[in-house]
Amino acid sequence: MTRPPFSAESLAHLDLDPAPIRPEWVIGGNPVARCRHWSDSSDGTTSAMVWDCTAGSFRWYFGGDEIVHIIEGEVIVSGDGAAPRTLRPGDAALFRAGTWSTWHVPHYVRKHAICRDSLPALVTLPLRAARKAGRIVERLRQILPARTPAYAMRAGVPLVGIGLLGAIGVLGF
Repeated sequence: MTRPPFSAESLAHLDLDPAPIRPEWVIGGNPVARCRHWSDSSDGTTSAMVWDCTAGSFRWYFGGDEIVHIIEGEVIVSGDGAAPRTLRPGDAALFRAGTWSTWHVPHYVRKHAICRDSLPALVTLPLRAARKAGRIVERLRQILPARTPAYAMRAGVPLVGIGLLGAIGVLGF
C-alpha cells in the first residue's frame, strides 16, 4: 500500500490520549499530560504530534531534537545556561537532543511538536561531509565562470581541479 503524498490534521481539535509525565520529573503541582501522534516521515526519524498539559512544573529530557509550536495557553521554559522564556500561542522553540529543560505550566498549554530521533554518528558524519562538499561545489560554481583563467580553459584543465586549486590559493584567485 502506498502512502498519500501528504498528511493534514486539525491540531486545535485533535482528541488526545493520556501521556503521564514520569513522577520523578514532577517538581510541583499535579500536571496531567495528553498526546496524539498524527504523522511521521517516510524514513521514520521524524514524527509530528500534539501534546497538552494542565498546571504544574516538571523537568523534561529530550532524547531527540524537538521543535514545538504553542497552539494554546502558555509555558515558561528554562534550561541549563538559558534564561527562562515564556512561550505563548504562535511562539516556537527548538529543544536539542540530550538536554533537560524545566517546564512551568501556569494553567494549561497545548503544543504541536515535531520530534526527530538522533541518528548514529556513523550515519551523520558522512551526511555532514556530503553537505559540506555540496556547499563547496556550489561556491565554486558561483566563482568559476567569472574567475577561471583563460589559459586554464585553453589547456582543458578540468573546472573542478581549477576550483580546488583556487580554493586553496595555488592559482592566486
